[in-house]
Amino acid sequence: MASLRPVISTGNVGFDSVLRGGLPSNRLYLLEGTPGAGKTTLGLQFLLEGVKADESVLYITLSETSEELEGVAQSHGWTLDGIDLFELSSTEEVLGTGYEQSILHPWEAELGDIIKLIQERVDRIKPKRVVFDSLSEMRLLAQDPLRYRRQVLALKQYFAGRDITILLVDDLTASNGERDNHLHSLCHGVITLERLTLDFGAARRRLQIQKLRGVDFVAGFHDFTIRRGGLEVYPRLIAATHHVPFTAEPVGSGVAALDELLVGGPLRGTSTLVTGPAGSGKTTIALAYLAAACSRGENCTIYEFDERVATLVLRADSMGMDLSSHISSGRLVIQQIDPAEISPGEFSWRVRTEVEERNCTMIVVDSLNGYLAAMPQEQQLILQMHELLSYLSQLGVVTFLINPQHGLVGSMSTNLNISYVADSVILIRFFEAQGRLRKAISVLKNRSGAHEDAIRELRIDSKGVRVGEPLANFRGVLTGTPEYFGADLPLMEERKRVD
Repeated sequence: MASLRPVISTGNVGFDSVLRGGLPSNRLYLLEGTPGAGKTTLGLQFLLEGVKADESVLYITLSETSEELEGVAQSHGWTLDGIDLFELSSTEEVLGTGYEQSILHPWEAELGDIIKLIQERVDRIKPKRVVFDSLSEMRLLAQDPLRYRRQVLALKQYFAGRDITILLVDDLTASNGERDNHLHSLCHGVITLERLTLDFGAARRRLQIQKLRGVDFVAGFHDFTIRRGGLEVYPRLIAATHHVPFTAEPVGSGVAALDELLVGGPLRGTSTLVTGPAGSGKTTIALAYLAAACSRGENCTIYEFDERVATLVLRADSMGMDLSSHISSGRLVIQQIDPAEISPGEFSWRVRTEVEERNCTMIVVDSLNGYLAAMPQEQQLILQMHELLSYLSQLGVVTFLINPQHGLVGSMSTNLNISYVADSVILIRFFEAQGRLRKAISVLKNRSGAHEDAIRELRIDSKGVRVGEPLANFRGVLTGTPEYFGADLPLMEERKRVD
């Protein structure tokens, strides 16, 4: 059900997207989270958006000084000009010198006087937006849970009817990290920010809207990072809400025999898993399709988890794929991904940005092991990848997933069973023939149409990718180390390089 009240922006594009527009105005909201989660930054963004709209705004701080808030603002390139500050330390002159000593100034009178001063400030400046930071100090001043709740209820009743949108900030320290369900029931909406510390790498942050009356918000957890300029929120990807009409035509690699394996190549809107042992040519196969797409004038993106970008480009250029020129022309973007620094939500958002803003038609993820390493404590990795592939499918993007297997020869395994998610699976294996180590390529499945069931030889040399004629005489194919005992003629030799 959509809200009938006017909706105001929070000042954060990603958060507004999660809210499907913004917060209903003239309501009381709870912004909760442990210290370091990003509450103050989000609160300042909320007020600065009001300043931008020429609104009167008020920041009530019982926990931080004006100097500390200035420091937060400067770290993001902001200024507090236009924000009216009410800080606890400035009330000493009004309350008297005995303010900090509870023996000389009873707690009950102390809290009551502070609330009275806050109300006087609100009546004087008539703000449209208020951030109250934080409720933990108010709990300490109240000393009694019942009195604290009565004061919060009184604040809500005081603000009601004054056309003010209020964010109550709670750092959960005075409540030992436990959420106050009574407080949740008092507020129109509850926003929770979390900071998660992993075993290795940067801390992960995510937000969740616990409730928001009358608003069809995007439920679930949404990853975010704190960068210069504020919170960068990555709304959770929902594939079903995205669809663009496209023609499911085959996409060629420029290598006829390779395309024959998938009867013309993978179709637009499909995902292809290229799997095999290290050094077998998985990435090179994907690059062959990608270079051909760039040559056709399409925009493509590689997410490189494992190999250095410079090494990848140098290797591809040496085989005649000329990735350097495609990068210079802007057709190809290669993003080096640090697995320890990225969350699944941020990765999905990067993919969405490439597809929706650059009109990217082909994506290569190299590799899934690196993607897995980026989120070792994520329980729903397969579901997240399935959602991402479904999104790319609905927009007609061709996706290649590189999946290295453990071991070089023999029975090999992978720690990520994602083959059922992909539309097509290309398998590369080493095989032995007359005392030499060679590579075999075959297609295990192709949901989008027919595919060859033959095994062909794969050879990668200075002139690029070659795929030979179908080979029939193999022994021990299912063992993982097949041996070819047929005639010499179908086997390929290295081509001479012509300078």
